[in-house]
Amino acid sequence: MKIIIATDSFKGSIKATEAAQVIDKGVKRTFPNAETVLLPIGDGGEGTMEALVLATGGEVKQVKVTSPLLHEVEAEYGVLGDGKTCVIELASASGLDLVAESQLAPLNTTTYGTGELIKQGLDDGFSTFIIGLGGSATNDGGVGILQALGMKFLDSEGNDIGYGGGVLGKVHSINTENFDKRIKDSHFIIASDVQNPLIGRDGASYIFGPQKGATLKEVEILDKNIEHWADVVYNVTNVKLHHKPGSGAAGGTGGAFQAFFPMEMKRGIDVVLDYIQLDKELVNADLVITGEGRVDSQTIYGKTPLGVAQKAKEKGVPTVILAGSVGPGTEELYNHGVTSIHSIVNSPMTLEEAMKNAKHLLESCSEQVVRSYFHEEI
Repeated sequence: MKIIIATDSFKGSIKATEAAQVIDKGVKRTFPNAETVLLPIGDGGEGTMEALVLATGGEVKQVKVTSPLLHEVEAEYGVLGDGKTCVIELASASGLDLVAESQLAPLNTTTYGTGELIKQGLDDGFSTFIIGLGGSATNDGGVGILQALGMKFLDSEGNDIGYGGGVLGKVHSINTENFDKRIKDSHFIIASDVQNPLIGRDGASYIFGPQKGATLKEVEILDKNIEHWADVVYNVTNVKLHHKPGSGAAGGTGGAFQAFFPMEMKRGIDVVLDYIQLDKELVNADLVITGEGRVDSQTIYGKTPLGVAQKAKEKGVPTVILAGSVGPGTEELYNHGVTSIHSIVNSPMTLEEAMKNAKHLLESCSEQVVRSYFHEEI
């Protein structure tokens, strides 16, 4: 039998690479001779760079950059095996994991460090970039990235506005004179599963601001500020970001790329699946096992399990999803190639207990799933 293990991370407890290894261990408990293909995956967020580097035989480089709250932090970027493509996860330099829960402040957090990663990539000679937009701690419209690359955002008196979503309302003019000239000769693939517009009730601030620490009042301020910023961007570029799909990704960073970079936006999962050559690995496969920390109604919008199941369905291979928790609204997944969905939690326990024992739970669940699916071969 041939089983493809194509899983994302179980956020907060198991990285994608570890998750694939743990599932493999569970499979081998019952079927030690099974052929297993381990394909760790990311969908634009955490784990995307690792998956791409691993799949292509690339390497990871460390860079000291500016954190969301303007401290120095060590981030990293990947180089694919072709030696020509630079992969950057926004979360590495500007992510939620870099800010303590008590310090979450989307009025102040900046994407400046991600801009520094891009600059380092340019300095190292790269002109092709894959940028994963998941997991940001910011709501600054990607202005920090643009500032790190030489663009200036000035108030009505000609002074620099500073950093963070809280100052976007001050933008009076944009000076692009010193914007890194190498950008126009580069190509950026923006990997994101977010189609939200920049402003409004479905926009960056209202939908994602609260998870970054914004109160309702702060959400209103952020939305108003980012709308003002979009007005100024329109005057400069003639690109109207306000309701543009994907412009709300990563606190409006998607909008910055759409307005100022030569780019194309793709579902993060599609970018990864292309590079890891899942289509090729599915040949003669009997089952696909995928998963991530939580599966719910949002999974249908381009998350890893959906993308994997869609590819497997095209080849006639069934897919099973393993998840830390299963929320409402998963029924639609059965129309996209998913055979069954399983929570790895096997008894009443707290979230803390589940995360602490995640590896054991995942291994046990994996064994039970393959025993059930291949029961005639036991």
